[in-house]
Amino acid sequence: MQIARDEHALSQLMQQLAATPLPADGEGLLPRERGYKPAAVLVLWQQLADGWHVVLTRRTPHLRSHGGQISFPGGRLEDGDASAAEAALREAEEEIGVPPTAVAVLAEMAEYQTVTGYAVTPVLGLLREAVTFRPSPDEVDEVFCVPLTLVLDVRHYERHAYERDGVRGHYYSLRHGDYFIWGATAAMLRRLALAYHQHYPH
Repeated sequence: MQIARDEHALSQLMQQLAATPLPADGEGLLPRERGYKPAAVLVLWQQLADGWHVVLTRRTPHLRSHGGQISFPGGRLEDGDASAAEAALREAEEEIGVPPTAVAVLAEMAEYQTVTGYAVTPVLGLLREAVTFRPSPDEVDEVFCVPLTLVLDVRHYERHAYERDGVRGHYYSLRHGDYFIWGATAAMLRRLALAYHQHYPH
């Protein structure tokens, strides 16, 4: 697997993957009649001793929505947000203590529509300086990282069938040690893996 080794190479790779057209839905999303609320998440890449990793969070179990699940930092666009990138950076600072000045925004991926009614823009960002993550105790239980080599290998994603209100669909998951990444988070990462596979089939 050809993996970017420095910031410039990672930036080029992520811009290439974000711009890659993908087939129209392979994600099994169920139809939704109501409109979608705009949201954004930060897909943040951090370089560690063994290479690039994506930063993820485990939400606190007491949350009414998605408690205990794994997600990117992010949330709904607010009135003061000028863009999806601004919203994603604001949420990352609120949730895990990453200052916007420490992040270089690389690209935005196509919007992902969730079954819970959000139109989510994944904002790809690069952590350009060392930071100490400070999880917000009201929202985030844990911050952890997943290797880029795992994320970009489409063979690691598992498909699961489900049924809701009599309609059948499916969702994807990605396992990393004891972490079970599924739903929208796994689907957005899988889009990067699908784009990577188009450029570098193996």
